[in-house]
Amino acid sequence: MKKLLVVVLCFAVPVMVLAGENSYKVTYDGGSLPDRKAGTDMKLFIESNQIRLVKDKTEVITIPASAVTEISYGQDVHRRVGAAIGLAIVSFGIGALMALTKSKKHYVGLTWADGDKKGGFAMQCDKNDYRGVLAGLEGITGKKAVDSDAMTVKN
Repeated sequence: MKKLLVVVLCFAVPVMVLAGENSYKVTYDGGSLPDRKAGTDMKLFIESNQIRLVKDKTEVITIPASAVTEISYGQDVHRRVGAAIGLAIVSFGIGALMALTKSKKHYVGLTWADGDKKGGFAMQCDKNDYRGVLAGLEGITGKKAVDSDAMTVKN
């Protein structure tokens, strides 16, 4: 029985790895995409020669990798005041400790110029994905990401 389980897992794990989508969950934060509002959840696909944004299996935009002019990265750091107030109602000590913690949001910006079509947008990436997004974009475009130095601390 154990040998059968080992054989099944040996075939199942590689198939599951290959079947996974090569996409990242991002949140559109603003830019020149038509009919899209800030806060819209999308999937970012980084392919060998293009970048695609997809919302609910509908392609929003396709950007050729050669058209990308700049990749930027920035963070927004803020204190978790709202969560601290909520926890202070239950336990004052935990709420006070929560007020001392900070939260970071990671943003990646992209600008492009493809003939007469120019644009740009910013997207919020998950803290576990933003390095992969930056590496993928840098790899297919040949451009180095610029740190926007727009780190702001909100108390």
